[in-house]
Amino acid sequence: MKQKGGWRELFRRWQMSFARFMVGRYGSDELNRFLSGLILVLVVVSLFVRTNVLFFLELALLIWIYFRMFSKNTGRRFHENQSYLNLRFQVTEGWRKWPARIREARQYKIFKCPNCGQKLRIPRGHGKISIHCRKCGHDFTGKS
Repeated sequence: MKQKGGWRELFRRWQMSFARFMVGRYGSDELNRFLSGLILVLVVVSLFVRTNVLFFLELALLIWIYFRMFSKNTGRRFHENQSYLNLRFQVTEGWRKWPARIREARQYKIFKCPNCGQKLRIPRGHGKISIHCRKCGHDFTGKS
């Protein structure tokens, strides 16, 4: 006699048991997604470059991903993810601001106050000028 909902019921039971297993564990996050993408890139590179180093690197990254995913030390994993997100933000912001910095460098010259270190943006093309720091009130000269 055929059991009602055979495969669906089996899959549902497996899904529920996995959900019970994952209670209190960290799961996946942005760092794990990045590492998964890195493994995919390494797999593609290893298709063209035959070396055992890439294999062991892929294996180590895969073990690290599963270790992080099944870890119950959620505070530590959260801190690792936040460190990764901060690093990614710094890198992407640097690349995103790069065109604006080049455009700005053509129009302005940046001076640093010798007294307090405040950066001051002065328009180019005015020759030798007196510059007043608004932060500390120090006056100095510079060529724009």
